[in-house]
Amino acid sequence: MQIAILGLGYVGLPLTLSMAKKHSVIGFDINAERINFIAENFSESNAVFTFNANDLKQSSFYIVAVPTPVNNYHQPDLTALLSATETVGKMLKKDDIVVYESTVYPGCTEEQCVPLLEKVSGLKCGQDFKVGYSPERINPGDKVHTLEAVKKIVSGCDTEALDIIARVYETVVEAGIYKAPSIRIAEAAKIIENTQRDVNIALMNELSIIFGRMGINTFDVLEAASTKWNFLNFKPGLVGGHCVGVDPYYLVHKAKELKYHPQIINAGRFINDSMGGYVGKKVVKNMVAEGIKINCAKVLIEGITFKENVPDIRNSKVIDLIRELQDYHIEVDVVDTIADTDETKAMYGITLVREPKEKYDAVVLAVAHDIYKEQTLEQIKKLCKEKLFLFDLKGIFRDNIKNYKYENFYWSL
Repeated sequence: MQIAILGLGYVGLPLTLSMAKKHSVIGFDINAERINFIAENFSESNAVFTFNANDLKQSSFYIVAVPTPVNNYHQPDLTALLSATETVGKMLKKDDIVVYESTVYPGCTEEQCVPLLEKVSGLKCGQDFKVGYSPERINPGDKVHTLEAVKKIVSGCDTEALDIIARVYETVVEAGIYKAPSIRIAEAAKIIENTQRDVNIALMNELSIIFGRMGINTFDVLEAASTKWNFLNFKPGLVGGHCVGVDPYYLVHKAKELKYHPQIINAGRFINDSMGGYVGKKVVKNMVAEGIKINCAKVLIEGITFKENVPDIRNSKVIDLIRELQDYHIEVDVVDTIADTDETKAMYGITLVREPKEKYDAVVLAVAHDIYKEQTLEQIKKLCKEKLFLFDLKGIFRDNIKNYKYENFYWSL
């Protein structure tokens, strides 16, 4: 069979490259510029890349891997998902199979996507074509937990669909396949993976606020507590990106439809969404306490992507920190050797500084890229006007600072 994969982002592209080693694959994306970039940089792949939907007509196995973000009101934005579904519906033939990998709330595939496929194609699901759901588990930048190395959940609208979908994914996923009892269970499994992480990180962030008032270093506490065998060693930090910072809102949306107000999930989201502002206020308060004039202060932020060693800047919570400082009329420079300059300017209106040459009142190490972890305290001090004035959100230098010989100010979550 010929496989068509719609959406060539951080999920669809590695899936396309992997599938192309075993099958005839077409990778489709509506972004012509991205298609040209992929075609140039992955010319060794057997996959065909296109932005022309008509090229999908000969396919019989469709995989939808488009983004499912939330809007400004934290409501699910299914625009890309439904658009891709409509595209597939126009190509759909008898006996074709459609599999969704995009993260959605439980029930979305059968309640939103299937009716649209039937409407556009004029065919009947289960009778004329099959559908399934196989949640993505791609971790950007992770070279260990790759597509091939992580067990894949698959599900189908019936046993026949489940068996076919499982056999297709088995050809590329060396870690094996888990057959979920239903599409809704597969959707729910995906949504709670990131919701669980979000709630646990929120607890660590709340603890960091409490311990901060006690004058206790949170990372030292976690290091001590993790000596117990069953302690879950989550760490505080800014929670952004398009998974942990987004997926819980899909479950909240569905819960509210069912007239249930999820308190723990919402509380976790509130805490994590507030951390950028919290850090910004801590920077300001400590600068004021040190006698620094805020309205003419300059701060350097190291890192703007949503996680370390990954160029993705979508839904980065470092932006909340930057905006908080700017609200106090602090001049903020941002340096990030991994983020794309043009993309950062277009998305956030921020011009990245590639080589900071000025002296700053404070330095905030916001994202733990390897290049910033490899700095020395002396190198950071050279960026500061007088003494070392460092806000280390990940606690990278908490051990080094204890042996630092010179006057300094140091703070971490």
